[in-house]
Amino acid sequence: MEEIPLKISDLAISEIKNIIDKKSIPDNYALRIGVKGGGCGATFMLGFDTPKITDESYLINNIPILIDKKHLMYVIGMEIDFEETQEGVGFTFSKK
Repeated sequence: MEEIPLKISDLAISEIKNIIDKKSIPDNYALRIGVKGGGCGATFMLGFDTPKITDESYLINNIPILIDKKHLMYVIGMEIDFEETQEGVGFTFSKK
């Protein structure tokens, strides 16, 4: 496992662990971080998945992380946070 190319805030880590516990995510699954779409319409995504041959694997705060090699250039330097605002609740992605 290499050094993770992005940062995940303590609040986001806490929420990810909460989701793993509440949803009973199987031990062989990891948090997948990636991109959907491309260009200006690209959106970041989080989900749980099993490792694929094209993935890079990381570990942060005992949470296994998967990032497809072709998505790495888009997530390098990103910070994932978790927010509760009047507009809603969810994970946010920002370039730091």
